[in-house]
Order: sequence, then structure tokens, then C-alpha cells
Amino acid sequence: MRPALAAIGPLLDMIEAATGSSYTQVSLLTTLPVLVMGICALGGRQINDWLSERRGIGLGVALILTACAARSVFVGTGGLLLTATMAGIGIGLVQTLIPAFVKRRFAANAGRVFALYTTGIMGGAAIAAASSGGLAELLGWSSALVLWAAPALIALPLWLHATRKGASPEAAVADTIRPASRAFWRNLRAWELMTFFGIGTGAYTLVLAWLPPFYTSLGWQPSKAGLLLGWLTLTEVLAGLAISAWVGRFSDRRILLVVVLVTLIVGLACLIIAPLSLALLASVLLGAGIGALFPLSLILTLDHIDEPTQAGMLLAFVQGGGYIIASFMPLLAGVLRDQFANVAHAWIAMLIGAMFLLLLCLRFSPASYGKING
Repeated sequence: MRPALAAIGPLLDMIEAATGSSYTQVSLLTTLPVLVMGICALGGRQINDWLSERRGIGLGVALILTACAARSVFVGTGGLLLTATMAGIGIGLVQTLIPAFVKRRFAANAGRVFALYTTGIMGGAAIAAASSGGLAELLGWSSALVLWAAPALIALPLWLHATRKGASPEAAVADTIRPASRAFWRNLRAWELMTFFGIGTGAYTLVLAWLPPFYTSLGWQPSKAGLLLGWLTLTEVLAGLAISAWVGRFSDRRILLVVVLVTLIVGLACLIIAPLSLALLASVLLGAGIGALFPLSLILTLDHIDEPTQAGMLLAFVQGGGYIIASFMPLLAGVLRDQFANVAHAWIAMLIGAMFLLLLCLRFSPASYGKING
């Protein structure tokens, strides 16, 4: 679900040079799919009405496969934007439908399973980010993007086999359940959770798209910058695994959230103050902060509602608006790079956002979870 996005950052300079696009235009390769992911999540009720979980997730994986494979043909700016949008729709379908499936199938351990699921997402990003620069130098940037059709090609038959009729009682039930209406639009806590997720995910999309170009602008080779992003995303995976192991010990999620957000803030400060001498430290701190914040934001949302389908719809609302918020961070960085020849100003904006999250998270006490009442 992430290589189609994560492979772009290390190749951004190559794509810009080959297509003649501005940095604002190439930033849309990250902005558009994240924006579409948000729109799909907001349409979660309609998607659930049209598609079962099995068919919808299968269709999403098929779209990711098609989008990556099509990059062998569509190598111009317009074609790349089209495939990015297609990949975003595919990712959006999967991310919209999977939460209720996880909540229903793994009810007693939904938090841990969801943390493992998000860790898997970050693992795919880590592999793509670390290897794309080297693959592009060996095969060319277009072929390096096409190769990321392979994970979807493997995942599609595995998903269809695991959820076939008779595979399990839960798999059969998943095709028939439909969500009831819930008025999250009128709920302040739902909007707080959306804002929290959106700004936190903005850090992820910003780093994913612009950390490698930031370091190539400072003189690094693309492969080295891609390895730094790969190291960062590997740290995200380890942080996600740690959250999956420890989250059950903290009924008050604020304890973990404060530690994670302080880690993110210090990492951004390193990137702003001394990006070259503190590059490795900044990547570790950013990876730990972002990698833990992503699953924690989703687990915190699931904490607010016990009923699986309603929890899935709340998560769709939170992810929908959140991804739309997050989608503008790479675009902002592209505009700033066109104007000021670097993206340092974007790191400062993200630092301010992380400080705001530190204040906002203090509101999320366990006693307040009942505020989601639709």
C-alpha cells in the first residue's frame, strides 16, 4: 500500500529533470494520491454500500497493481499524475474497508493487530524508499517505479484466498454487514481526532516526499538520500512494532502520545538546525516519532467506539479529513522549494504543527472517549 508513494521521493529530482516539471508539479505525485485517499475514506459509507469488504479491498489492490505497471508507458507529467491518482484510489479503498474487518475479526486484540497492520504499511515504504534510488541508477527511474507492482501482484491472490467463502465464519459475515448512519460531522471530538491524525500524517507525507530531495539539494547522491529515507522508514517499522507490543499496557494513550510527539519535535529541530551533521540522529528521531504516531492515532480513534462497523465509519471519517489535510504538506513544500530553492521552511511549519499536537493530545483522556455519541 505504500511503495507506489514511497518510491517517488528518492527519484523526485530525476523525474523533475526528465519531464521538465516544476517542483510544485512533481509534488502532486504525492499530494494527489493522499488527497484521493482522503476522499475515498470520507465516502466510506457509500463504498461499503456498493462493495463488500472482500471485493472492495481486492479491487483496491488491483488498482495499485495497474497503476504501478502503467508507469512503464505513462512517463510524462500527465501520465504520472494519472497513475498516482489511480494508486491513491486503490490505497483509499483498502484503507477505508479494512478497519471494520480488523475490528470484527480480531475484536479482543484489534489494537495490536491494527498496529501490526500499520507497521506493515511502513515496512513497504521502508523497502521502497531504501532501494528505489539504487534501482533507478541501475534500471532507470521509470523501471524502478514499475517494479513496485510486484507486491500488489503477490497480495491480490493471497487476499482473495484468505477471504474466500468458507475460509472462516468472519470472512463470510464480512460480505453482508453494512454500516448504519452516524453523525460524526456534528461531533467536536471526531473533528479533534481528524485534525490530530491529519497533522501527524502530514509529517509522514512531507518526509516521504521531500527528505531525499532536501538532502540532494545539500549535495548528497540520490541513492544515499534514498538510503537515509529507508533508514528513517525502517525506524518507523520498529517504532510501530514497539507500539503493537506496548500499547495494551497504557489505557491512557496520552502517556505514549507525549513521548512520541516530543521525539518528533526534537527530530524536526535537528533537521532545521544542523541537517548535515545530525542527519542520522534526525532520521532516527523522525522515524520513531512518525512510526509510533501513525498507529497510535488510529488506535486512539478506535478506542472511542466499540461496535466494529461504527468504529470503522469513525475511522473512515478521521482518515478521510486527515488525509486531505496531510495531502497539502508535500504541495506546500514544493511551492516553497520553487520560491526559496529549499524546503527548510516546510520543516519549520511541521515543527509548529507538532507542537500544536502536543497540546491537543492532552484532551484525549480515557474518561472523554464517550464524547463520540453521534
